[in-house]
Amino acid sequence: MSYLKDMKSWIVLFMIALVFTDMLVWMDRGLAMNISSLVYLNVLLITGFIVFLLWRYKKETSYTKELLHISNENDLHWQEALPEPVFNRDQVTNEFLTRVANEHIGKLSEMKSANLIESDYTAAWVHEVKAPLTAMKMTIDANREYPAMRKVEAEWLRVHLLIDRQLYMSRMPTLETDYVLAQTDMYRLVAAELRDLTPWCLEKNISIDIDEKELEIVTDSKWSRFIIRQLLTNAIKYSPAGGTIFIATHRKAGGHGVLTIIDEGPGIPAHDLPRVFDKGFTGNTGRLYNAATGLGLYLAQQVAMKIGILLTIDSEFGKGTNVSMTFPIENEFDATRK
Repeated sequence: MSYLKDMKSWIVLFMIALVFTDMLVWMDRGLAMNISSLVYLNVLLITGFIVFLLWRYKKETSYTKELLHISNENDLHWQEALPEPVFNRDQVTNEFLTRVANEHIGKLSEMKSANLIESDYTAAWVHEVKAPLTAMKMTIDANREYPAMRKVEAEWLRVHLLIDRQLYMSRMPTLETDYVLAQTDMYRLVAAELRDLTPWCLEKNISIDIDEKELEIVTDSKWSRFIIRQLLTNAIKYSPAGGTIFIATHRKAGGHGVLTIIDEGPGIPAHDLPRVFDKGFTGNTGRLYNAATGLGLYLAQQVAMKIGILLTIDSEFGKGTNVSMTFPIENEFDATRK
């Protein structure tokens, strides 16, 4: 149908020429032709035109069909599979597509190189900054008898967490090459992060109610701890002073290990819940507290998807937030690594 639309001007031209010819034959007294002969001539001409149109349709659309087939395959090297041109316009199309592809590849290569340099620079910068931070931590540990050190340590922790998150962000593009599965205890993962976040909890007088039972899971400990850190950081950030954070673990009937973190914060409005994992989204709660960057949950979700962890959030405005991490079981590893 689309081909007929493209050729409608030719079809109209043929029909006009046919009608003009019929009128000329019928009106010319010098041509002795009865009506049946004229009809027969018209049938022959129309049949011939239809056959010609079908032949041209097959010939002129073969290139387009192959081009559409290539576009549906999503092949990164599609320019190498361009069909052989049938007409000069097909050759022009091939040359144009090849030139655009080469320019795109060149720009993409430049962007990757620039991103790689920036990533290396960021990683180097983070490592350089960690040296004075370590010295500051040693100074804090050596002067804990001073009450002001608690406040200093809490602020030091915030800087440390931001820099550490930046380091993980620079590593995320190569996460698949840095992904190591091992059996570990879920409680140990949480306890390690809580130990690092203790100064912040002390500053806000937040207590932790944690289920200390052992629950073996198989996961990447480093990246799982990164996710747990983002969730705990959010829980501490939005918990009221003197509040409690509840942490529980259990195993589902299917064998999946689940870690649940519950805070007593302001909660999340129902209309904000579908967007909490969007990059840069802070919602009403984030604007109210003026402390959200919109990156914590986004980064946690990005890492979780790559290592097969399911993140779910259940919250009611004014009644706190419940965040769960569901870990994959052993027979799901192959799907996780694809």
